Order: sequence, then C-alpha cells, then structure tokens
Amino acid sequence: MDFQQIAKRAVAIRNKYSELEKKKYGKEWTREQIMEGFVGDVGDLMKLVMAKSGIRNSKDVDEKLAHELSDCLWCILVLAHKYDIDLEESFTHSMEELEKRIAEDLSA
Repeated sequence: MDFQQIAKRAVAIRNKYSELEKKKYGKEWTREQIMEGFVGDVGDLMKLVMAKSGIRNSKDVDEKLAHELSDCLWCILVLAHKYDIDLEESFTHSMEELEKRIAEDLSA
C-alpha cells in the first residue's frame, strides 16, 4: 500500500466512526476532539515506550507498541485531512530541509 492509499483508508475509517458517533451521540467528533484522542494515544504510546525500556510492566509490549504507533499515525493522517494538509508533500519537504541542514552541519 502506498502513502496515498494509507491516507485514504485512514479517512475512510474515520468517516465510518463519524457515522457511528452521529448514531450514538447525535454528532461527530470535532477536529479538536480528534486531537484530544491523539493526545491520549500519545500518552498510551509513552507508557509502552517506558515498558519497552523496562521502566513499566506490560504484557505483549511489542504488539501493543505496534498498535499504538498505528493509532497515532491514523490520527495524524485524519488530522491532516481535516486541516486540508497534503501530508505526503509536507513530509517530503520537511525531510529535504532536515537533510540539507544536517549536510550543512556535517560539512562545517
């Protein structure tokens, strides 16, 4: 699956959640609520990173870590869509800038 296919799948799943939210709660989550969910996912990710480092205890850490990283990616893809950001283009541009900065620092 390429990046655009992944992004489209993330948005399609988010749209299904929106339908479920409307059915259960009468309205779908706002962009801010999606961001709040992402912050919770990042907190869960941090706990798993700590478990992976031996600071916390957790069963099936690798499986849970993979799941949480995927949840975080999903939220980022959804938020990019909600804010009309071409994440693939932005990511490519950011990586080019970082690469250039690193090359300059290494040659200094």
